[in-house]
Amino acid sequence: MKCLFAPLLLVALAGFVALTSCDSEASAGQRITVTGSSTVAPLFAEIAKRFERQHPGVRVEVQTGGSSRGIADARRGIADLGMVSRALKADEDDLTAWPIARDGLCMIVHRDNPIASLDADQVRAIYRGEIDDWSELGGPARPILVVHKAEGRATLDLFLRFFDLKNTEVHPDTIVGDNEQGIKTVAGNAGAIGYVSIGAAIVHAEHYGSIRLLPDGGVAASLDAVADRRWPMLRELNVVTLGRPSGRALELLEYARSPAVHDLIRALSFVPVDR
Repeated sequence: MKCLFAPLLLVALAGFVALTSCDSEASAGQRITVTGSSTVAPLFAEIAKRFERQHPGVRVEVQTGGSSRGIADARRGIADLGMVSRALKADEDDLTAWPIARDGLCMIVHRDNPIASLDADQVRAIYRGEIDDWSELGGPARPILVVHKAEGRATLDLFLRFFDLKNTEVHPDTIVGDNEQGIKTVAGNAGAIGYVSIGAAIVHAEHYGSIRLLPDGGVAASLDAVADRRWPMLRELNVVTLGRPSGRALELLEYARSPAVHDLIRALSFVPVDR
């Protein structure tokens, strides 16, 4: 599935860190605070812009910081809605998760890396530091730069769970925060390997061609594979709340889960989910 609206993702990623249509006059209106996952934030920023246009006087502030922040802020009442790019854990059952889209996680390498694929054992060996040069995998004699995610990121949790790794086993060369940092790091180093949101990787590869998405278990990395659940590393993108929200926050939540924003979800290279 080719992303037809990829420029929208690039614009959103550049300006979502503290999205708000906030001017001094707006401070008297109602403000909704949304915090958390840097994967969900570009999408929710676009949803929020459209919601604001339909509700004059309402301002939605979208802030990142990782899924752990979304969980913590929702629990403490700091955020009306938390963004979490994974399923809730057993000890998070005080919260309610509201799915808004589906995403996948993929391994990426530099475009000049000739390695066609890696199996799970090879990925584990790379991240444990047991394999540290691409020549050991049939590639050129080039050190492997292991790009890893910071703690508190849902992408990290999914990666560790899928490859049956403990974070203490991983020997990273560099640690990044959001998807864009991971992509830029791999794009800038011919020996690098990392893992990011499949949608973000597809858009970057199509527009810049500086990274390659590796297949998984013989399945090519694509949005079609995410949509029909053939892609192995799947995850739901959720909004979480402590109880059921009310007022404009509830309206925004319902809007974010409605078919009215499916075009935005697809434009940001995610897959809509049925309610």
